[in-house]
Formats: sequence, C-alpha cells, structure tokens
Amino acid sequence: MPHTSLLPLPNGWLCPEPLPQGVRALFTTRLGGVSAAPFDSFNLGDHVGDAPWSVAQNRNRLSEALRLHGAQAPVFLKQVHGTEVLTLGSQPPTQAVADACVTEQTGVVCTIMVADCLPVLFADRAGHCVAAAHAGWRGLSGVDHGGVGVLESTWAAWLQTMRRQHPGCSDAVLAQQTWVWLGPCIGPQAFEVGEEVRVACRSAATPHSDGCFVPHAQRAGQWWADLAGLARQRLAALGVTGVQGNDSSAAWCTVTDASRFFSHRRDARVLGGSGRMAACVWLV
Repeated sequence: MPHTSLLPLPNGWLCPEPLPQGVRALFTTRLGGVSAAPFDSFNLGDHVGDAPWSVAQNRNRLSEALRLHGAQAPVFLKQVHGTEVLTLGSQPPTQAVADACVTEQTGVVCTIMVADCLPVLFADRAGHCVAAAHAGWRGLSGVDHGGVGVLESTWAAWLQTMRRQHPGCSDAVLAQQTWVWLGPCIGPQAFEVGEEVRVACRSAATPHSDGCFVPHAQRAGQWWADLAGLARQRLAALGVTGVQGNDSSAAWCTVTDASRFFSHRRDARVLGGSGRMAACVWLV
C-alpha cells in the first residue's frame, strides 16, 4: 500500500501514486479528528449518530487541507447504494442523492464516503476530468438495476465527459487514457456473504466473477467475497486495465486494520456505530 505522497497529508491519509498530471487525490483515515468513540476520531459521516458539532469540525479540517491544495470544500453526496451519477459544475449542489460523481471543473472535489464499501477514483491521464464512485456489493452488482452497476453507470457518464475532452477518440483509446484507483475496503478474508450476493454479482460481462468467492469452510451457503476483485473484473470488461491501489491483499482491508480504518461490519454490531472515511479526487 502506498504511503508516500506528493502532498503533505496529515494523520496517515493515503495518496494514490503515481497521479496523472494536474490531478490530486487522497483517502482519509480515522486519525486526527475530534469525534468520541465509537466514531473516534476523524469521522466525516453526518448520518451515523455522531455529534453534529464533531462532524462539522472534522469536515472543516478536511476542507482546510483541500484548500491548501487548490480545492474547494468536498461535495458530500447522499449515498444510497445505487447507481446514480451526478455531474458537478462550478457550483455543486449539497446533499444530492447519488453514488458517483464526475467533473471537468478545476478545484471541484469528487468525494465518496466509505466504511467497508469500495471507493473508486477515476482520472483522465491528460488531467481534464475526474470522477468518484461508491461501490458496495449492491451498487457494484446492479442487482436493483438489471445488472448494470455503479461502475457501468459511472463509465457511461465518464465516456460522455471524455469525448468532449478528447474529440474523435474511440472508446478503446479513452479507456487507455483513464487512470483508476481502488481504495481500502472490506477484504476477502473478512467479507462473509450469502448465496444471494454471489448470484447477484454474476454478469454476462464478468463470467469469471465466481472466482471472487471462496466457500466458507464451516458455514454452508456462505462465501468469502473479494469486493475489489469484482470491481477489477467489471472495469476490465469496460476496457479499463490501468487500475492501481487495492489488490485484495490484507493491507487494504478496513476490517482488519482497526487502528487506521473505520469498518461498519466490524464496529456497528459491537460498538453501536462506525464513522466514515472519504476518498477525494480533484483537478488543479
């Protein structure tokens, strides 16, 4: 997992590397905020039961860090595990319902909050546009949308944007021009799911999805699921192969690294709640 950065990032925040020219990105950790347990301490979610004052202070700290690097305040979406993609203009809305966003505007920060789900960041290698998507198993599989998941929906919006920036280029060339980073998420050693999830994740475009499920040794009908692996398969089916970041190894697992990462699966049942981290990407 990368730890170095072009940016002086606080509190062990991650910076995807190498970044395309003109693009900046980060992933926050749970460190360095003001929230009390079980949201200790850099919780950014305002819907998880944390004190509103604490969330506001943490968001202000993130906004200040972004401002120092040429960015506006982050655009927090109301995420619903769906496939809606929002295009952000120079004056982005607040609390819009969507699970992905894309922008061509310099300084506008595409932001996704997670606490086990997979954050997926996109950037044009020429530095003209960026996007972010929130991919839990439901949004990733598109089970509620005929198998068209959030990555496919984001890709459709992404291609529209890229065609404006690179007129005349084929979709295959645009795919090669696309940089993608997968952030921390629940890992395959911790993500236990039922048969309904395995079935939902099957897709004609991803015939090898069953390879991302390992049967549970003690619990019949239960499986260990590789969320990042499923995302890589779906991206490959779209022609996107330049994918960096989460390789499904234990170092990227939000559940097993309680010192750095929030995890809804790990904490909500035992502690009553879990905070949220943010993945951000923007143009400078």
